[in-house]
Amino acid sequence: MRNRKHRHDFNRDQRRSQFSSHASPRRGLSWTWVIAGAAALFVASIVFAGKGREGGAAARGRQSAEVLQAGQDVSLPASLFDDGNARFYRYTSAIGREIRFFILKSSDGVIRAAFDACDVCYRERKGYHREGDVMVCNNCGRSFRSVDVNVITGGCNPGPLQRTIDNGRLTIKTASLDLGAAYF
Repeated sequence: MRNRKHRHDFNRDQRRSQFSSHASPRRGLSWTWVIAGAAALFVASIVFAGKGREGGAAARGRQSAEVLQAGQDVSLPASLFDDGNARFYRYTSAIGREIRFFILKSSDGVIRAAFDACDVCYRERKGYHREGDVMVCNNCGRSFRSVDVNVITGGCNPGPLQRTIDNGRLTIKTASLDLGAAYF
């Protein structure tokens, strides 16, 4: 019986030595690194998530949208689009919805306008960006030649927006813009 007790005391002393002050600092140090690493990952995820929402479209070459006054027809100088860049705009509809659209001068010299949405991907609210002579859907990646904007409709093509050009000014009526509220 005495041998058992001696063995039992020996095992207890051996277990205690595992948790002695010599092992604690190393264990504490490793947990400190784990917690610090987790905190760093958390902060990085917040920073990159914010950049994805705000900088994603800009990173793909899309300009920031200019806000236009609500309740008024859009009237812009046609010469503004001579450089061929797509310009993005935001307009508040009669029912208070923000409607996004773009205007560009296509490679055939025609100024075209379309909603920054389509029949297929509009729920994602990602719109388009321009790459060379095409408009590219930011959701599905399909591309559309600039000369087809306002010509080919439906599917993932940019939703057409009626516009007129008179006396060097491009005009889009509020009634035409309000038709796009369903996309947004």
